[in-house]
Formats: sequence, C-alpha cells, structure tokens
Amino acid sequence: MDAPIPATKERMQWLDAMRGFTMILVVAYHVCTQTFGESIKISSALPFLVLFRMPLFFFISGFLAYKADFSWTGHRLGMMVWKKFKIQVIPTVVFLYIALIMRFPKFWDALSYAMASPTKAGYWFTWCLLHMFIIYYVFSFFESKLKHKSWVPITLLWLVGLFCYAIIYMPSWFHFPKPNEESFLNYSSLIKTMEYFHFFIFGNIVHRYWNSWQRLFDSKWFFPLITVIVVFCCADIFKWHTLKFQWTNLPRTTAMYILLIIVFMFFRHYQDSFTKEHRRGRFLQYIGVRTLDIYLIHFLFLPKLKMVGGFLDANKQNFVLDTVLSIFVAIIVIGFCLLVSNILRISPFFKKYLFGRSTKPKEIKA
Repeated sequence: MDAPIPATKERMQWLDAMRGFTMILVVAYHVCTQTFGESIKISSALPFLVLFRMPLFFFISGFLAYKADFSWTGHRLGMMVWKKFKIQVIPTVVFLYIALIMRFPKFWDALSYAMASPTKAGYWFTWCLLHMFIIYYVFSFFESKLKHKSWVPITLLWLVGLFCYAIIYMPSWFHFPKPNEESFLNYSSLIKTMEYFHFFIFGNIVHRYWNSWQRLFDSKWFFPLITVIVVFCCADIFKWHTLKFQWTNLPRTTAMYILLIIVFMFFRHYQDSFTKEHRRGRFLQYIGVRTLDIYLIHFLFLPKLKMVGGFLDANKQNFVLDTVLSIFVAIIVIGFCLLVSNILRISPFFKKYLFGRSTKPKEIKA
C-alpha cells in the first residue's frame, strides 16, 4: 500500500482550501435554486456545477476519513460511531427544526413533509455522511482483521457503491422498483447515500494509494486525456444527446468523476497559492474549517431575489453572469453564517453540541 499524505501543515492547507471552495459551490447552488428561483433545466450554470459540487464534497470526506495508522478495536469502533453521531445528528436536528419554523407557515406539516423527503428540507447531507462513516468504519474494522493487506476489499466496496448508484439511475436494468414517497429509503435518506457513497470510497482509495495517484496526476498524458473525455461527455449531456434513456448516465457519471479529479488536481498543483501566507488561501481555509457551521446555518439566510432569476431566464446562455451572481450572493450569505457561528461559539455548550467542537482549550506547542 502506498504511503498516505504526510500529516504536514502545508499538505492540509490546500485540502481545507479545496473544501472551502466546495462549500461556496454548495451555497451558490442553493442561491440559484432558492434565492433566484432558477431550475436546473433553465439555468446556464446549474447543470454544469451540479455535476461535481456534491461528488467533490463526499470525495474530500472519504479522502480525509482514511487513517493509515489507526488501530481498530471494537471499543474504538463504537467510540468513532458515537462521535460521528453526535456531530452529524444533533446539530442537524436542531437547525432543521429552526429552519422549518422560520421558512414554513405550518411547522408540523413541514416537518412531516421533510421527514418523508430524502432531502430533509436541505438537511440530508450530514445524515447521509453519517451513513457513509458508519459503513466505512465497520468495513475498516473488519478489514483490519485480515492477515494480508490488499487493495481488493476497498475496491469491492467501491464497486458495491457503484452498483447501488446504478440501481437508482438505471433501475429497469436491475428490475428495481422506484421507491414510493413513504418508503424507508426516502425516510432514512438512504437513497441519497446510495447516490453518493461511491465518491466517498473513491476519495478514500486516492488517499490510500497516494503515491500512485500522484504519479498519474503528474504524467504528461493524463490531464489532456481526461480533459478531452470530459468535453465530449459534457457535450453529449448538454447538447448532442446521442445516448438515449438510461445510457445518458454513463457520460454524466464519467463527467462527475473527471471534473472532481480536475478540481482536486488544480488545488494540489497550486497548493502553494492556498496557504495561509496568501489572502485567497486564508479566505478559503477559514470557510473550509467551518463547513459544518455554514451548511447548517445558510438555509436561514437565503434571500428571495426572484427578479434575478427572471432576468437570467430571459437572457439564457449567460454562464459567466449566472455563476458570478450566484457565487457573489453565496459569499455574502456565508459571511452572515460565519458571524452567527462566531456568536454562538461564545458559549462552550453551543460550541460543543451545535458544531461538534470540544470545550477543552487546545495546548499551545512551542
């Protein structure tokens, strides 16, 4: 097995910056849909951005989940699951209730609808991430008991994840009935977990075999090749439509993987520009280390600017303007989220139970 990324400060800085960039895209997407009122079929930016924003987020989570030197025991497995449960579930439930109170006139009707929906009024991400961590932790526990270390188990898990994804997007191939609104898959949001789990495991694989992936990234042919492939895939998705029915998911899924790899390669290649010595690095890293805070709070501050969506709809094929406006408003919303987060963090109780941070002061190292 290749050596993992060294736990150096410089290495982690560009990862935090990339996570911050991804968080901006997540909020920008919600600005497009909820603030501007755009639909994915009309917007110039949404169809492209949606291809890699959430896959990249889960990829990063899986990448950081791998701990090369972690010694798995039954006790540690239980502690890790319980820790993730507290971080992912308690804050999500609290802010979901607050959002339903603020955004909907009838709370109980909204709560009933949110629980039956796989997206949970927007608060599905942390719940699905908990599913992924539990699956991965249990897998890692049993993997650690194997006498011979191999790439086979993690690859099989990735293939299982791809199979679950295929079941959702190509159900007739597997004779899988579409889940009804009251199904367990929707109530538990497992259908969203099935949609993105393979990206989580892919990120984990990249971290496990980091040296091999770095050689691939640095080869002269790799980046030009994937760029050509993704251009053809996006052309077919958005323009050509040569593949019909469920076959359209093949170029779509390929584009999702390649675009997240390109973003990852970009931040790795320019990692010196994303350190704290640079303003852009400090900005993105600050957002990157507060992604949970921003995700939980930003739904409360999304403004209503339907006139902007109307203008963009009337002036189609305006990708740059659509993207810039969405990101501009997203950064303003993120600023308010960070302000509220810092105010709430004054209380050690809120800091611990709303954002999963320890109340114990950190030791200062010389």
